[in-house]
Amino acid sequence: MDIRGFQGYQGYKEQGINDMSQGELLLLLYDELVKRLIRAELALKKADYTLFEASVDRCLDIIRYLDDTLDMQYPISRNLNRLYDYFSFELNRVKAGRNKTELERVKAMIGELRDTFREAYKNSEQELAEAQVQAAGRPAGAEG
Repeated sequence: MDIRGFQGYQGYKEQGINDMSQGELLLLLYDELVKRLIRAELALKKADYTLFEASVDRCLDIIRYLDDTLDMQYPISRNLNRLYDYFSFELNRVKAGRNKTELERVKAMIGELRDTFREAYKNSEQELAEAQVQAAGRPAGAEG
């Protein structure tokens, strides 16, 4: 692929990200986080410590970004902040000790959190769609 083709692809990819809702972006970040944890796990099994450390570092970057974007006016944000601090602490320990057991445990916890966000997003989308259907069924000017 030539440079123009690559730049076109990058622009297309960026446009797709720009068109995503906040919920979709959150899920994308969590999917990437889980993918990097799996990559770290596989690299550790193969004793590819360079890839292992790079994967854990990328996980730490994603967690830092998730933490930095929290809106602290909500109580759940304070809880997520503590959880992200815990994940960062544990992943730094995993990286330092190359601890497979702890990596698996953190990966499972993050996977569960991702699944929870996915379910919440799915429910909110369904509720929004139902509300739009109900609103569309009302006569013009009617209030509910």
